Amino acid sequence: MNLDKITYYLNYVLFTYGEVSITVSKIIQVPLILFAMWFVVTRTGRLIKKALLAQKLSPDAVLLFTRIYLVLCIAILVFTTLEVLSIPLTAFAFVSGAIAIGVGFGAQNIINNFISGWILMWERPIRIGDFLEVGTAKGVVETIKTRSTRIRRNDGVHMLVPNSQLLENTVTNWTLIDRNARSSVSVGVAYGSDVVLVEKLIMQVLNENTSILPAPAASVFFDDFGESSLVFNAVFWVCAESETMLRKVRSDIRFSIYKIFEAHNVVISFPQRDIHIDGEIALTRKKHH
Repeated sequence: MNLDKITYYLNYVLFTYGEVSITVSKIIQVPLILFAMWFVVTRTGRLIKKALLAQKLSPDAVLLFTRIYLVLCIAILVFTTLEVLSIPLTAFAFVSGAIAIGVGFGAQNIINNFISGWILMWERPIRIGDFLEVGTAKGVVETIKTRSTRIRRNDGVHMLVPNSQLLENTVTNWTLIDRNARSSVSVGVAYGSDVVLVEKLIMQVLNENTSILPAPAASVFFDDFGESSLVFNAVFWVCAESETMLRKVRSDIRFSIYKIFEAHNVVISFPQRDIHIDGEIALTRKKHH
């Protein structure tokens, strides 16, 4: 096959759109150009991400910059493809109008979640690593994608939440400002106990626990006169990454309270019932043979 035939086939017009002729050579050029440019885009994107991480930027900022870079590169790829095919943008005026109408009716939720994702990344009310309470579920944000946010619940299960729900509904962010969280432990002692000693022992446990923050200072309250106990409540602050850590601190405090009460003969109460009988009751003893 000589060069003339190759040129002929490459310049063969497959179809025309208005005054634009789409030839075989243009069809071949497009995937080659797209592949080459996408290869450069992905490699450059990795280098940019690595450089941003080296600057110790937050994961949210890195995600935002890489997402903007990717969108800009996709736009450049689209315009480059149209330029290679010699297709003017005006050719898509009618098509884009029809697409806009279709999107308006059929893809409202997708667009809503897409825009919400960008708002989350830009305003950062929710960040990667934050501990959230969404409805009845609690977990840590692992990644914020264009359509949804992935949260790892306390039980280890991954949950995908549409971005629009995170903006439109009430979400409790335990770590929005800092990771400090207040918690408490209640304990009941038997009536007749030395309440001043009980308060002193509980405060000693709180002061010796290294997980409890010095400020705000921990407190012990004589909370209530219960049915069968004198109720004390220990309130303290902890720098907690998750609810699991809070539970661990509370568990450690309960172990310590039990141990120190046992050493000082302080009785932890348990439910008791007094039975009063009106009248006389006869008790008989039977001998067992």
